[in-house]
Amino acid sequence: MFRNVKTHAAFFWRTFFCCLTTALVLCTFLGSEKADALYILTGTDDTALVLDDSADTADFSSRLITIGGSSANPEVILNDGTAVSISYDGASVSTTSRQETVTALLNRMHIKPGPLDMIAVDLGAPVMKITVASDLTFYEKTEVEKPFETVRVANPAMAKGTETVTQQGRSGTVTATYEVIYANGQEISRQLVEESGDTSVDQVVEYGTAVTSVDRSDRIAKVNASSDGSGYLTFASGATMPYEKVITCSATAYTSGHDGVGTRTSTGTTVRHGTVAVDPNTIPYGTKMYIVSSDGSVVYGTAVAEDTGGAIRGNRLDLYYETYNECIQFGRRNCTVYVLG
Repeated sequence: MFRNVKTHAAFFWRTFFCCLTTALVLCTFLGSEKADALYILTGTDDTALVLDDSADTADFSSRLITIGGSSANPEVILNDGTAVSISYDGASVSTTSRQETVTALLNRMHIKPGPLDMIAVDLGAPVMKITVASDLTFYEKTEVEKPFETVRVANPAMAKGTETVTQQGRSGTVTATYEVIYANGQEISRQLVEESGDTSVDQVVEYGTAVTSVDRSDRIAKVNASSDGSGYLTFASGATMPYEKVITCSATAYTSGHDGVGTRTSTGTTVRHGTVAVDPNTIPYGTKMYIVSSDGSVVYGTAVAEDTGGAIRGNRLDLYYETYNECIQFGRRNCTVYVLG
């Protein structure tokens, strides 16, 4: 809870370890947002009051403690009748304060802290706990600025290479809690254990993954279907391809130079891999498709309906291949056809 140290304590911190005789660390957990923490540090040559900049000393004095003594030697005065539990040298003793300082209370109980001992006063429990030890663990809270983070979210319907900010980011603050361990008057460990109260707002950026074609080696990793029959394909590369509907067709294969097939399609285009002969009454010319055999063993890939044939009726397709051998290997298969948007 060492959050903010006032300027007049800076010299104390620089000389803390070389001149400190006794350190009193007072940690308060009063449930007040204004008064999170108060520390009294006393040494032979230097004394410093370390007070949270937002704390109001009136809050402390009205609850459990007041600040007494001269400005050069502030002390903590415990209210009369305060129940206190003191842990020292492996033992624990209970007593009641007499409107006295912590130092006076320890003297009255014949407890003499060593040169490297530290005194921690915890007001969080029903019974005030005072611990005198050379090894102490406490939790330091500090409020720090937190820049906003950017979260990138894939949009399967947005064209690949485009992106848009859907939520503007805003910087804020976060309360960082550190576990701090002191041994023999020296800090030996400091570890971040928690961050809470993050007021920053992430910036959200949507980026597109939708493509119109993929390499045939890029296989479908997932079919994302909607209730209306549309959806999108996710490929192993991360690319996506939206589709309007899915149909099952019986497909054969053809190539130029066999059975009188030339190099021009019925729509006037040149045949190539990706040219598909269709029944234009079932699948209109110009329809873009992604075709894979129903058993997944053959991926034809992206294609366009731009040819037809006398035997092509209804849900029949003829897929163009570059070689006759490929046509023979394909034979006749049932295919799943994703009609692209």
